[in-house]
Amino acid sequence: MNLFKSVLSLAVILGSFAISCNTVAAKKNRKVFRYNESNGISSLDPAQARDLETMWATNQLFDGLVELDSSLQIAPSIAHSWKISEDGRSYIFYLRQNVLFHEDSCFGVQKHRNVRASDFVFSYRRILDSKTASPGKWIFAKIDTTMNGGFFAPSDSILHIYLKSSFQPFLGMLTTQYANVIPEEAVKVYGSELRSHPVGSGPFRFAFWYENESLVFHKNPNYWQKDEDGNQLPYLDAVQIDFVKDMNAEYQGVLKGTYDFMSGIHSSFKDELLDINGNLHPGFVDRIKLQKVPFIKTDYLGILVDPALEASSNSPLLIKKIRQAIAYAIDKDEMVARLRNNSVYPANGGFVPPALLPFETDTSFYSFNPVRAAQLLTEAGYPNGNGLGEIIISTTGDYTDLIEYIQHSLQKIGIKIRINVMQGNTFKDLSARGQLEMFRKSWLADYADAENFLSVFLTRNFSPTGPNYTHYSNPTFDSMYEEAAIEQNDILRLRLYQTMNMLAMEEAAVIPLFYDQVSHFVRNDISGLQTNPVNMLDLKWVDKKPE
Repeated sequence: MNLFKSVLSLAVILGSFAISCNTVAAKKNRKVFRYNESNGISSLDPAQARDLETMWATNQLFDGLVELDSSLQIAPSIAHSWKISEDGRSYIFYLRQNVLFHEDSCFGVQKHRNVRASDFVFSYRRILDSKTASPGKWIFAKIDTTMNGGFFAPSDSILHIYLKSSFQPFLGMLTTQYANVIPEEAVKVYGSELRSHPVGSGPFRFAFWYENESLVFHKNPNYWQKDEDGNQLPYLDAVQIDFVKDMNAEYQGVLKGTYDFMSGIHSSFKDELLDINGNLHPGFVDRIKLQKVPFIKTDYLGILVDPALEASSNSPLLIKKIRQAIAYAIDKDEMVARLRNNSVYPANGGFVPPALLPFETDTSFYSFNPVRAAQLLTEAGYPNGNGLGEIIISTTGDYTDLIEYIQHSLQKIGIKIRINVMQGNTFKDLSARGQLEMFRKSWLADYADAENFLSVFLTRNFSPTGPNYTHYSNPTFDSMYEEAAIEQNDILRLRLYQTMNMLAMEEAAVIPLFYDQVSHFVRNDISGLQTNPVNMLDLKWVDKKPE
């Protein structure tokens, strides 16, 4: 492994950077950003970018029509501007004419060419093509294929998109990695090998990939974007991603300078890095800095409420007052302080994080109240939990400490809990098929709109085909969701979202535990790394002191 690392580092140094590698000075001035991806990457095809690890990598290689800025606002990318029809069903995008695909032999002798509107038509239809088997086809569920197939390019710089009906979150969906543009030539030449031979138009271009070892990108010398002073982006010469599974090795790598940043923190070394307030311990400030923002991600307890499913048909959890009692019995403030060093936020505002759905400061769902919890148990016919039996909470090994805390909390009001620790894939499968009566899950937004969180409660999104793992169903909620989807007044849509959030919390089919936090531990010689609430890694603005 060490020999491989040495050879790989040499390859990066001597690779085709946009600098001369024939001089000692050039080697000394290289800027290589290195990080570790312990979960690995299975594909570099944006059509397969279903997990955060793949999203991070593809975001360096590809661009789309629009993107999210650091404050979650939709900003221009390849499209410099756009228009939306009054009825919300037609979108017209106006494309920049100076955007080039990466140099690649798939283009023949010319090596590269401009990005055209027809490339987006091809890319989007490819997402919808069943042969692609893209998990991202849902972003085009509202496309009206009777209108020019849903996508139309009357010229190289104009793109039309047609929807069946107005859907306000649609523009946000186009910021996902699924909506990035790829050239048809690359798909024809590489076919399924596009996963390991990507051709995009992003700030970095593919160099080489030793699977399960390291992945390297080089600077795209023809990238279209410049900074406000007219300097060419990106500033870095290369990006190296390692695939070391040992989280402690990654942690030590950041401390020693092998890696330039680390996202998140493992429980095994959180007390070493963070103080009780979630801030970086003073002993590390000479090497690293902590960048943190609220993450649009909610960790929650899900409770199966569908009597038609075997796992819940005879469960006392079908009784709303018992579910509410469980919610009141958990001290979320103490939980995040003791178990997460206050590096996350107690979920007092409902299922939707406050970054996407502001709530009144005096609004709190199920604040810790063991007296009220005991009262609800009595009202439900189970005083002090008598006759309730044993409730099973299923989880994966990473969250055992959290569920043990909840177990202890519920025992105080007489509810007996048995913890079922499962392997990740088995847990995902059984929760999707409605075979777990109570479980810990998290929901991470694919795009920055509260609608993405609220869709978890839609009747038509029952698992296994959708993300409604609890099988919560409320006709009023469903109706308000459809109303909000077409509401073009932002204030009125926000009010609908807030009411829907309250409806879902009233039923307590999910019990939000905490809103996560994006925590980036960054080496001090790194500048320009923006930390954002969707935890999207964007390296085009990053700079580093030359090695």
